[in-house]
Amino acid sequence: MSPVSWLAGIDIGGTKCAVCLGEIEGSGIRISARRSFPTDNGNTTPYSVIRRLIATLDELLLEQGSPRLLAIGISCGGPLDSRQGLILSPPNLPGWNGVDMVRPLREHYGIAVGLQNDANACALAEWKWGAGRGSHNMVFLTFGTGMGAGLILNGALYSGTNDMAGEIGHMRLEASGPDGYGKAGSFEGYCSGGGIAKLARSMALEELRKGERPLFCPKAGMLDAITAKKVGEAAAQGDPLALKVWGIVGKQLGRGLAVLVDLLNPELIVIGSIYGRQQPLLEPLVMQELQREALPYSMSVCRIVPAQLSEQIGDYASLSVASSMLPS
Repeated sequence: MSPVSWLAGIDIGGTKCAVCLGEIEGSGIRISARRSFPTDNGNTTPYSVIRRLIATLDELLLEQGSPRLLAIGISCGGPLDSRQGLILSPPNLPGWNGVDMVRPLREHYGIAVGLQNDANACALAEWKWGAGRGSHNMVFLTFGTGMGAGLILNGALYSGTNDMAGEIGHMRLEASGPDGYGKAGSFEGYCSGGGIAKLARSMALEELRKGERPLFCPKAGMLDAITAKKVGEAAAQGDPLALKVWGIVGKQLGRGLAVLVDLLNPELIVIGSIYGRQQPLLEPLVMQELQREALPYSMSVCRIVPAQLSEQIGDYASLSVASSMLPS
């Protein structure tokens, strides 16, 4: 029996951090252990978080019989410098300015450690182990809290000159509209959890002023409690305003995808999070807009599919960064 190959993954988010261990099984990987903790307990610094990440990984290794790790991968929101291993003030991690994530782990474990933007890491994970297996040119869209893209081009991750490739959420789709990525009318403003909530809030306020009572917000005191999930649940029950909100989201998602199809000519676009949960509602709207906006010859070779790794994608993403550190 061949020895088991182990990788470790670290997923750093604004709310929580997660550490996991994965065992390579042929061309796949199995998550063997996982632990998470809040990123900020009110009295933390970036380096105290790093120390806790190392302690947590040490505990997981001990519980698994102290296997030998081959590599460690770190997934974190950008901006960052993957070559130098630095986190550069992500908006969801205040105070993490120029934090060296790689060196403390490399010095502690004496193995290869890699850092990657979370959208890029998710793209690698879906390409290696999810919906993108076997593809050569693939785009992954986060479509969750925010809207970002990871690009697999010519069979390799493309991260740009300074790790900023794929920030499609910043692209403006309309002159005005819900704010996302600091820009009104942006792709993220229309196609993200926060953006959908803002759009639904403004539309619900208009209806309430007319004396209407949307299912997801029957009174003004509930405006701040609107979420994309609640709007989705109302749409499933046939609420006219909720369906109108998703109609706008679907159109703008299709419009953004058309830009990707025309610019990159991918064979596959994998969309995460919200798209998978609302696919029956969004897919017809998205495809209608794509047929209208994208070049037919490019569109004829491109499939649009939901992500396969679903709620575990953060763990797989960090492990995919570790996998990319192994010799080819």
